[in-house]
Amino acid sequence: MGKYIGRRLLQLIPIVFGVTFISFLLMHLAVTDTVDVLYEQQSGANAAAAAAKRAALGLDQGFFTQYCHWLWQVLHGDMGQSFVTSLPVSTTMLSKLPATLELMLLALFLTLLISLPLGTLAAIRKGSIWDQLARLLSFTGNALPDFLFALILLYFFAVKWHFFSFLTPTADRSPLLPALPLAFAMTAKYLRQIRALLLDELSKEYVQALLCRGLPYHYVLTHYVFRAVAAPLLALLALSAASLLGGSAIVETIFLWDGVGKLAVDAIMLRDYPIIQAYMIWMSALYVLFNLAADIICAYVDPRLTLRKKED
Repeated sequence: MGKYIGRRLLQLIPIVFGVTFISFLLMHLAVTDTVDVLYEQQSGANAAAAAAKRAALGLDQGFFTQYCHWLWQVLHGDMGQSFVTSLPVSTTMLSKLPATLELMLLALFLTLLISLPLGTLAAIRKGSIWDQLARLLSFTGNALPDFLFALILLYFFAVKWHFFSFLTPTADRSPLLPALPLAFAMTAKYLRQIRALLLDELSKEYVQALLCRGLPYHYVLTHYVFRAVAAPLLALLALSAASLLGGSAIVETIFLWDGVGKLAVDAIMLRDYPIIQAYMIWMSALYVLFNLAADIICAYVDPRLTLRKKED
């Protein structure tokens, strides 16, 4: 176990460095930089000021010089300062994390609240109205992008009915409306997974043997079938949590939800390189760590599973 965890954590290092190098290269290849965005509204008379600003930020240096300087700071625990606000990047990221965390937890709760009972009914009553409803929701959720569903909700609840306002701070608003598009998109995937996993498990011989011995159907379902399918569902849940905790950028931007995702979008628009780089590190680390956590939890939930022995 310890060897496996150590190896996976070591794999995180080249992944993070690779992601940051590629993202830094793409930003460097962009036609404009932070200074161009900041001075685009001003006249050409400020060209000297723009050049001085670019030199102060180090943007007049070569690509490898900029990247190595940034990497040296990160290795010493300094994520740098925002080019736009001049605030520490770490402080800025941490200040946005509670809003994204709140959105993530609610979206996951709504997803499980809908998909788990409906997916179970669709599996145990195959061909019934519940099965048809689950298929319809799954098809609609996969076909309808989350940003389009977010815009529909925004139109009715904010523009039409005035139940939602952008004038209040994020801390004073309910996360329910921004969480609905995220939960709807994930529910579509979870419904299909839960239905398929349960149908496959219910068709196995041991389930029929337990039923033939007189055990109640609900007992077999809750004590055997659910436990057998818990591992893949936990893995899916861990990846979903990593994705949401990284920030659902489009949904957060549409609802002006002041989280990590919106911060990343704003940084991209303003070419705020330190914020973008910190976000890329955050995302890549989350996916590796949550995937590792899912493997460990699944091994404890289902002892039949091993922690990918082929990698050891």
